[in-house]
Amino acid sequence: MASISDTETSTQPRSARYHGVAIGLHWAIALAMIGLIFGGWFMTDLPDGHPLQYALYQFHKSVGITILTLTIARVAWRIMNPPPPLPSDMKALEKTASHAVHLGFYGLMIAMPLTGWLYVSTATQFDIPTVIYGLIPWPDLPFVGFLTNDSAHSAIEFVHSKLAWLTIGLVGLHVAGAVKHELSDEEGVLKRMIPGLFGKTSGPGAAARGAAISFGGAAMAFIAITGLPVLAQTISSGPSSAADAVTGANWQVEAETSSIAFAGVYNGSAYGGDFGDWSAEIAFFPDDLAASQVEVAVTAATIDTGSTGYNQSARGRDFFDVETHPTIAISVSDFSAGETTDYTATATIRVKESEITVPLDFDLEIDGDKAAMTASVELLRETLQLGMSDDPGFDWLDNEVAVDITVNATRISG
Repeated sequence: MASISDTETSTQPRSARYHGVAIGLHWAIALAMIGLIFGGWFMTDLPDGHPLQYALYQFHKSVGITILTLTIARVAWRIMNPPPPLPSDMKALEKTASHAVHLGFYGLMIAMPLTGWLYVSTATQFDIPTVIYGLIPWPDLPFVGFLTNDSAHSAIEFVHSKLAWLTIGLVGLHVAGAVKHELSDEEGVLKRMIPGLFGKTSGPGAAARGAAISFGGAAMAFIAITGLPVLAQTISSGPSSAADAVTGANWQVEAETSSIAFAGVYNGSAYGGDFGDWSAEIAFFPDDLAASQVEVAVTAATIDTGSTGYNQSARGRDFFDVETHPTIAISVSDFSAGETTDYTATATIRVKESEITVPLDFDLEIDGDKAAMTASVELLRETLQLGMSDDPGFDWLDNEVAVDITVNATRISG
């Protein structure tokens, strides 16, 4: 014969748990948000120039974008798979509070990454482009240039930081409510999100559906955001060509064996790289140096430092600003015989809105229809206004940049 307690247990339905997908998304986003909050406080307390600072900021932004992407999947999943009803023995006020807290969390899961994205998109100093986990460039928000000023940027930072405190408050309410229901006589709710640990539940009320739509839609949103700027840049910028036509050009650059390379010091360590796409029109006459002229056009976006993060920084607004100024133009003239090298000339370099003139000493060997030229020149970031908002005191990146030029060319017949 069944006891009274057995009868009561059998007639009271167990609380239905969430689907496994909802449980996984819940804990992944929850842990990521909490980790971001405490990690954010840690990284902002580091002194400027700390070796960990760059990596931590990039990781912070990467996790934030991950939360935003997973939230898209979670919202879509929730629409197609409504959560199980709250236990029937919960009071009406408690159910209302529970729904309000959940809505607050969904708002924060969207608002925190978006305000963070807006914050980095409107940076007036330390405009460091975002690279997801060091692999995938993430663009700035479009159409927010009017917010790129100190007042607006500070206001966005204030909102973003205060959302962290709001999150902590909601987490406290959420945990307190869950624990209260576990310790009271009511049917607990923790087991719905941690089945097995706090007791058994019945299965989800309906079969799961829409996983492909939820995660596929989130993936498509991510791909669209990361891919469209790259596509637009590819369409708008073909191979570079020399900025101005040179009369009587008589040498053709061999691109495969020619290079414009650079080197410097960042945070005490050497760095280097080159530009992947550039062209030159060369008119050089050893017997008529006065008639010689060279025009070079460098595609700024093809800068390659060997690091995706550094490349994105170099392409950003404070450095080469490749979206607004896609081409670096170099004009070489006033050739004459050199003292310590074969020849010397004057190079006029135009980067963004800056123009500087530097002496260019170079060695040149001509063997029939082949020519090999090498040159080295030291440039200053300060004179070209590269990275001066991010690092005006050269605390991280040295002012001096060494540029090495190698040009192999073939004589043009005719």
